[in-house]
Amino acid sequence: MSEVSYLSAASDLSSVGTPTLWAMTIVGVILLLVLDFLVTRRPHEVSMREAIGWSAFYIALPLAFGAWIWSRYGSEQGVQYLTGYLVEKSLSVDNLFVFMLLLAAFAVPAVLAQRVLLYGIAGALVLRAVFIALGAAALQTLDFAFLLFAIILIATAVKLLRDAMSGHQQEVDINKMRSVKLLRKVMPVVDDYHGTRMTVREGAKRALTPFALVVVAVLATDIVFAVDSVPAVYGITEDPYLVFATNAFALLGLRALYFVLHAALSRLVHLSYGLAIILAFIGLKLGLHWAHGIWDSVPQIPTLASLGVIIGVLAVVTLTSLRATRGGDVPEEREVVTERH
Repeated sequence: MSEVSYLSAASDLSSVGTPTLWAMTIVGVILLLVLDFLVTRRPHEVSMREAIGWSAFYIALPLAFGAWIWSRYGSEQGVQYLTGYLVEKSLSVDNLFVFMLLLAAFAVPAVLAQRVLLYGIAGALVLRAVFIALGAAALQTLDFAFLLFAIILIATAVKLLRDAMSGHQQEVDINKMRSVKLLRKVMPVVDDYHGTRMTVREGAKRALTPFALVVVAVLATDIVFAVDSVPAVYGITEDPYLVFATNAFALLGLRALYFVLHAALSRLVHLSYGLAIILAFIGLKLGLHWAHGIWDSVPQIPTLASLGVIIGVLAVVTLTSLRATRGGDVPEEREVVTERH
């Protein structure tokens, strides 16, 4: 059974992911997570030099892996991987802005920020793996799975656009978060941080720390992100292995990337508009792919064309964002969040 055309026993989805490649990739991801936990075992403020160094590593690694995929399995899989990685990395930058809002809303000390982010990344990886498996199962068993994914992405795009126009994506009220309200009902919560400790003893009872609340809040947002990102990358490639690899590589570098982009995030005021366009475009691509399976005359959008559209949209919204915020003209809500952090 060749590596290129490996098919699992109960699957109609062609994948480059042999059992050996899956095992090596999962072990590699776990080792990188362990490395990140070792690096952050002693809470400290992250210097720009440290953040840039780790960011460079976590960008070079997936690009080198993409080059290997291209040379080993061909240009089609290579383009699918690189396009999927670009989509996931773009969505992860928007996720970082939400993390920034959460860290500011919970007044997380700077020395604890990277450990909070790391818990969020680890949780996101687990959730993405679950959603990727569910997505693969849906594609195998449901004739309308692509149409369902298309509806999810288009609905998400509409919500992103509406929130961007109303400014709601800039608001985080921790007192209204269901996860936080539930935890406060279950256990008492102390006011002060105690390093990275989740609980402390207060009298005869255990109490949660604000660190535990912010970690749970970040994990709760990971669920929302997974619902968006997994269908998006399935719109680029139907290979579950490539879907997992693009998600894993996009997430692993977020801890360091957060500190590199922290100041720049407040200037990317048009990013949500760009992501809305990208998600709607991928939704359209999925819808056409589903329709093509029923009517051969319905055209499909090539992956290479998708890559061009995604790069073009990201370039345009980055340039327009920088132009809109040059001279320090940043919207008030984003300035407040940055100062609080």
